[in-house]
Amino acid sequence: MGSLQTKQMSREFTFFQLFKQSKHFSALLFGQIFSLLGSSITNVILPIVVLQLSKSTAMMGTVMAVYMLPFVVLLPVSGILVDKMNRVKIMFVVDLVRFFLMMLLAGLAFMDQLNMVFLFIIMFIMGTMDSFFQPAYSAVRAKVFTKDIRNAANSITQVSVQALRIFGPIIGGMIISSFSAAWGFGIDAITYIISLFFLLSLRSLTFQQSTVTIEKKNSIKQDFFEGVEVLKQESWLWITILTFSFVNIFSGGIIRILIPWLINVYYQFEPVVFGLVLSASGTGAIVCGIVFGLRREWKKRGLLAYIGVGVSGLGLLFMPFISSVPFLMVFMFLEGAGMMLFGLIWEISLQELVPEDKFGRVVSLDMLGSFALLPVGYLLTGWIAEGIGEIFTFVTFSIAIVLISVLVMFNKGIRNYN
Repeated sequence: MGSLQTKQMSREFTFFQLFKQSKHFSALLFGQIFSLLGSSITNVILPIVVLQLSKSTAMMGTVMAVYMLPFVVLLPVSGILVDKMNRVKIMFVVDLVRFFLMMLLAGLAFMDQLNMVFLFIIMFIMGTMDSFFQPAYSAVRAKVFTKDIRNAANSITQVSVQALRIFGPIIGGMIISSFSAAWGFGIDAITYIISLFFLLSLRSLTFQQSTVTIEKKNSIKQDFFEGVEVLKQESWLWITILTFSFVNIFSGGIIRILIPWLINVYYQFEPVVFGLVLSASGTGAIVCGIVFGLRREWKKRGLLAYIGVGVSGLGLLFMPFISSVPFLMVFMFLEGAGMMLFGLIWEISLQELVPEDKFGRVVSLDMLGSFALLPVGYLLTGWIAEGIGEIFTFVTFSIAIVLISVLVMFNKGIRNYN
């Protein structure tokens, strides 16, 4: 009985007193909540706007490729620079630039001057900014999420992020149905400014720098291969990065291109339904995140992670065959839960295995490996869908996700990762 009470008190402390224990955690969490709220609204509005302007899934694939291209190309350099600079300042500057970009997008939409050329330019710059923001944010999170709060902090963060995937898409669908896309872009801009105020609270953070003397500074090439060496030491890391270079092509093509087409064009639902379906993914992720955070330790994490990927693929597989909104939401619930399980295990493993002074470049290599083929994938998804049929492409990509997750689980390094 005493042991049970101790465990219960430990869980209550982990979840409910975490904010008092770490003021940096609170600032980082709330800053990202506001930033991602705006982004989740834009994620619903953007594909609808592109489809309205172009009537083409291929064009939607091109837009996403334009966003991902600078993101991928700059990652090897941006990760190294993140390790040499103040991560919080990088996040601050990027959020400021993104505020101006969203204000510009909102202004063009309000004046009815928005076209595909402007979208290409703005998305290219957004991809450039994200290539610096994502490694910086991951490094800050690894610094703030110390060992004693790591499981709970990651769970609360991901649950909060996924909650935005519930409300953000619903809000986005309501905005574009009742008002216009311009209002959604404007709200996105405002959330970046709110995020900046929370980032100011992180200015006191200090970071370990790479241990090189002034006389013997590493070249960018040497810094790059230092990150590679960290990955090579753990088969779980490099196998997973390689695996997701393909998984992300299929899942990204489905989520970003084919699901908007399926809901808005094939099933001809209102935009608010698109928001509801995406929100179901967030609900599944929240449920999974809460369950995961209730335990301090999980066994067989490698297997658990890829079971999550397989469940995600199965959820997507059934979506083209049932037009019932509740069932579509159930399938997306499974997709969100499965990917959340994988994402939590992956994020915690990076925080455990990667040295702080090399975290930026290793995360950049992770993103480079996982996302390098995404620009090509988005282009191919759009063009393949128009060539052989959107439904056939949807089913083929979903099956590929399931098969890849099953095959990877046969690897000893994945099965034994604990």
